[in-house]
Amino acid sequence: MIPDPVPRDTTAQGQAREARRLRLIFTAVAAAVLVAVIAWAMKPGSQSAGGRGADAGRPIPVRAVAASTGSVDVTVDALGTATALNTATIHSRVDGPLLKVPFHEGQRVKAGALLAQIDPSTFQAALNQAEGQLAKDQAQLAGARVDLDRYTGLLAKDSVARQTVDAQRFTVQQLEGAVRADKAAVENARLQLTFTRVTAPFAGRVGLRQVDPGNMVHASDTNGLVVLTQTHPIYVVFAVPSEHLALIYPHWRRGDALEVQALDRDGKVIASGKLAAVDNQIDTTTGTIKLKALFDNTDDALFPAQFVTARLRLDTVSGATLVPSAAVQRGAPGTFVYVVNADNTVSLRKMTLGPASGELVSVKDGVKPGEKVVIDGLDKLRDGAQIALIADNTRGAAAPGTPQTPGQRQHRRGTASSGAPPAPLPAVASRMSS
Repeated sequence: MIPDPVPRDTTAQGQAREARRLRLIFTAVAAAVLVAVIAWAMKPGSQSAGGRGADAGRPIPVRAVAASTGSVDVTVDALGTATALNTATIHSRVDGPLLKVPFHEGQRVKAGALLAQIDPSTFQAALNQAEGQLAKDQAQLAGARVDLDRYTGLLAKDSVARQTVDAQRFTVQQLEGAVRADKAAVENARLQLTFTRVTAPFAGRVGLRQVDPGNMVHASDTNGLVVLTQTHPIYVVFAVPSEHLALIYPHWRRGDALEVQALDRDGKVIASGKLAAVDNQIDTTTGTIKLKALFDNTDDALFPAQFVTARLRLDTVSGATLVPSAAVQRGAPGTFVYVVNADNTVSLRKMTLGPASGELVSVKDGVKPGEKVVIDGLDKLRDGAQIALIADNTRGAAAPGTPQTPGQRQHRRGTASSGAPPAPLPAVASRMSS
């Protein structure tokens, strides 16, 4: 007897159940492995966590300096433009051929120095003609006066008519007017002749000449002959925020001399001068007021149209607590520094900043003179962290408060010396005002 074949549907269902059972087993095994890996990674004795724990307990190498007491200048910096004391475009006042230009381009000249010579022959001829006409009219006037005296004597003897005497008197007056006109013509001709010599109206420096000898020059020429600038002394015009006016104007009204320094783009002082003028109104579009400072400029450190940074010293704060600006941090707590404690830990100390001067900044509160503040190694610090002070040495160690290169900072972070006292702050002493 032949057995009945197994139904195809029953075989397929069994295979499906087996596949589901295998998938469940594989998922369970994978989940167990994942849980084991996570547990091992979070175990306190694991390699990575153990490394972090060791780092957390290790002192952080830092450099610190002591806050000091000194004086700091209250200054305002603004972009300024050097402006010549006087600037003149030298023009010819008469027309004629240009004979010579007896100056060197860029040369300094004195007031009255000859800058250009125009052909004077035409103007000399006009002067001679005017002088000749004057001599002619003066001779006629002299003859008319003699005739008037003669007619007046004859009138006294009743030998001539009064009408003749009156007519002669009018002739004399007419000739007197002609002589005065001739004198004016002579003066005008002589003045035109002097205009052929173009001279410097003030002492200064000439620029590049605009016309070469041999050309015809005219009084109406737009470019003129040359530009003359007076740079001894020289002005620097700059604008400061109007809120500083309350501190500036009382000094200006009393005649106090406010110091202004001109700095180049690298922050180097290139000239020192005094505040010379304050504008009479505030620019409402910018909220600033223009100021003008005067510099002797005997060394030609400033040039017309040169851009500089003008630093106006408004006041000097004495007895201020000074810390290097490198120690000042800004973050969620506000403005703060890390102060070194006696147990070689640091405390986050909030503070209020005062005026800054160069690499030093004054502190109104939060830090007392003598307290040590961290200036290097700040990136790893937190409140209460254990630190190791790095001792500065004379070889390769920058003085506290001076700029450092990233390589120097990295070198100091890697050469910690636990418990070494911090170096003094020579930069603070060198920048304190007397």
